[in-house]
Amino acid sequence: MKLLSTIPIVALVVMATYTSCKTPAEKVDKAEEKVIEANQNLEIATNDYLVDIEKYKIETANKIAANDKSIADIKVKVLSQKEDVRDKYVKRIEKLERKNTDLKKRMDDYKASGKENWEHFKLEFKSDMDDLGKSFQNVFINNVDV
Repeated sequence: MKLLSTIPIVALVVMATYTSCKTPAEKVDKAEEKVIEANQNLEIATNDYLVDIEKYKIETANKIAANDKSIADIKVKVLSQKEDVRDKYVKRIEKLERKNTDLKKRMDDYKASGKENWEHFKLEFKSDMDDLGKSFQNVFINNVDV
């Protein structure tokens, strides 16, 4: 009787062991599949990162173009000012133009060099763009340096 209850247990253990064992070829195939999948995931991540760069460059180009328009509008307003006041504003406008041009050049010169570097660059660049935006708002405030 004891033998009869032991046989199914032994058979179950043997079957479980047999089905869980993979041949070396099966293990290699599985490893190759994992490598292919990892490469595909890496390619997707790389493409997403490069797409993010291009989208940000387009957004930035639009903001810089808007800044150029704002500079032109400010120049028109300054022309109606008295000469002594106008000179002060002309210097502020030139400073804004330099900052805007420098930001455009920095973005145009950016070369993809890894996602981490991109995130750092983007964060720093956004801060500089925000500062420039504040400078535009403060151009006609007398006690604020642009």
